[in-house]
Amino acid sequence: MPTVEFVPHALLRSGHAMTIVAAFVPRRFALPAAQTRLFQVDSFSRILGQCHWQVGKQRDTPVIVIVHGLEGSADSYYVQGIAEKAFHRGFHVVRLNQRNCGGTEKLTPTLYNSGMSGDYRAVLEELATVDGFQRIFFAGYSMGGNLVAKMAGEFGEDFPSALWGVCSVCPALDLSACADALDRKENYLYSRHFVKGLMARYARKAKMFPDRYSHNGFGPIRTVREFDDAITAPCFGFRDAEEYYESAGAKKVIANVRVPMLMITAEDDPFVPYVSFLAAGVEKNACIRFVATEHGGHCAYISNTSGAERFWAEQRIVEFCEGIWRRA
Repeated sequence: MPTVEFVPHALLRSGHAMTIVAAFVPRRFALPAAQTRLFQVDSFSRILGQCHWQVGKQRDTPVIVIVHGLEGSADSYYVQGIAEKAFHRGFHVVRLNQRNCGGTEKLTPTLYNSGMSGDYRAVLEELATVDGFQRIFFAGYSMGGNLVAKMAGEFGEDFPSALWGVCSVCPALDLSACADALDRKENYLYSRHFVKGLMARYARKAKMFPDRYSHNGFGPIRTVREFDDAITAPCFGFRDAEEYYESAGAKKVIANVRVPMLMITAEDDPFVPYVSFLAAGVEKNACIRFVATEHGGHCAYISNTSGAERFWAEQRIVEFCEGIWRRA
């Protein structure tokens, strides 16, 4: 199926403008009330899903599981946008919160990080074996895009029969390159936004689990890399941020992906460098439909067309999954 060309909104041809408008301009969604679901992802941690089941909850109806990005939640606009489009095309929808996100800090003693693909393998297994769903798709943006791509790469040829496809938008495949990009002067506002959110989340965790997390001793933390050096890496047993980045990035397993995958990125993404996809050899994997557009910003993709096409990447995800489903 040919991909519809992305034509950016006439007023948003800058990657920065596109990114900021997509993140902060309010949107409304037509979704039925969600059923809350807790997924057990390890012996001491659960993650919260907001589930929208089609009437009858048929097991052969496809399910799309959506994973948000850094400092997002199941209520992020792009998550709800995909959910709305997919639900109205006949999909069951599960909007997931990553660990600690969406006000779920009490559900796990751990922090979250970009390499925890095991959480999504656990969700997949539960939906397939406990619920009996036969056609499951995953979609992730940014950090979530890296997580679902990493999961697919780790499965390799042995991916479960219930996993029918994976979609990834602006995934942070090379976390070190993304951290370096965030350190550039023109990306100061993004970096400040992420660090402020990460530090606030860490403070809440330290208050809940004072024996596990220290309140001080880090020195000033001004960048995402400094946060990962001082907090993320030691909390998960890594020497430093760079070792964590090398372990967590999907770039090292992307060549092993064998499940159908749609990967979308923009050449003007402010902090997920386009060259990182070329370096990972994404376009060489025949199982990946790699779509790189000139414009789009970071996980934004606001088009010059109204209606369902306004948020272009959301529409491409649903079309990709529906195409696989309908051809079966």
